[in-house]
Amino acid sequence: MFWLIENKDQLLEFYHKQFTDVFVEIIPLNNNTHPAINDISLVYIKPLDDIKGYIICVDHTETFSINKKHVNTLLNSFNNIYIRDKKSFLYYFPIKKCIQSYVEFDIQSITKIHSYYYNKFGDRKDINRIIPVVKHYEACENAFKNIKLQPIDKFLDKTILAFFGIEKNGIKINPNEFNTFYDLKHPHYSIQDNTVYTQYNLLTTTRRPSNRFNGINFAALNKENGSRKSFIPKNHQFIEIDISAYHPTLAGQLVNYEFDVPDIHSAFAEMYGVDYAKAKELTFKQLYGGVFSEYKHLEFFQKTTEFINNNWEIFNNSGEVIVPVSGYRFTNQLPNMNPQKLFNYMLQNLETSTNVNILLKIHRLLVGKKSQIVLYTYDSFLFDMDKDEENGLLEEILSIFKELQLNVKLSYGNDYNF
Repeated sequence: MFWLIENKDQLLEFYHKQFTDVFVEIIPLNNNTHPAINDISLVYIKPLDDIKGYIICVDHTETFSINKKHVNTLLNSFNNIYIRDKKSFLYYFPIKKCIQSYVEFDIQSITKIHSYYYNKFGDRKDINRIIPVVKHYEACENAFKNIKLQPIDKFLDKTILAFFGIEKNGIKINPNEFNTFYDLKHPHYSIQDNTVYTQYNLLTTTRRPSNRFNGINFAALNKENGSRKSFIPKNHQFIEIDISAYHPTLAGQLVNYEFDVPDIHSAFAEMYGVDYAKAKELTFKQLYGGVFSEYKHLEFFQKTTEFINNNWEIFNNSGEVIVPVSGYRFTNQLPNMNPQKLFNYMLQNLETSTNVNILLKIHRLLVGKKSQIVLYTYDSFLFDMDKDEENGLLEEILSIFKELQLNVKLSYGNDYNF
């Protein structure tokens, strides 16, 4: 059978080969466009028990087209689908059984022809429709050779679903305000119908996601210059839930210390004998940089120091430490590690995994609702809330944080500048 599949008869012939395990690569219309507002040009499928891969044509200038629904039926017939970016894949085919694989190769820049077309016509929304199919095939065949077909870690599947559930919603923008603060070279890469789309990168060292796309760092939006007025609700209003003293809370869980107070920073202020603002500063400096000698006698920091030392010993003796909740392993292959840095890595991972479980519960509550969660930034969750759903729904959402004994504060606004 030839590698190009462009009609239903060829697709049926491929289906009857009854391959079970495959690697799949989506070639969208433009590699730079957010998948929420993108579409498919080609689908590359490499059966693991065949010597070559196949290209299914969905929308390309050189070929006939096969309906995406038929491709979806084919993909659902496989036992295991290995991919390099599950979160993006879900936009095109909502098949949760696909497996995120370890990737060492950037498929977007592996042939000179791709580079030429993107340099000359990169602003074109459907540029991959005019790049020769044979070059897409060559790129995918080469990329397959650089992919390890194995899951990265089990908790990653949950993480992908949690952040896909936010990312797909986008955030509505006020175009006048947005264009005042953001000068995007290619706005159509991330904006459609006055909605801007974010993109969470989940494969960071600690698994704490970054969120940068098309020139905007959504994880660090400026709070001082008024740019957050650019973001407005589609529904009635924004409600932001902020977790108070999150890292001290998580550190307490790691080192088995209970604060037994509603406001942890007030507790520290009393321990230090300083005011509230100074207590916050002192606590974070010591969590991230090491315990000060004058506070080593405090029980929390005694337990923290003991945990850090024991954790470092385990790391060196066994070659790894395992983080609670996620089961993620930090190994001695990490460069330039030290006891405090390892502790900070564990805090970031525990923060993310705790939030993943929170997000999955929130997504279940929001099924069938107009209200949406539209942004996440480590210790805060931004909701675009419908006024008719707000009272009962907000109470259910807050109960999720209460179950985990997390203290929160709420902010409200008609834009994100609060």
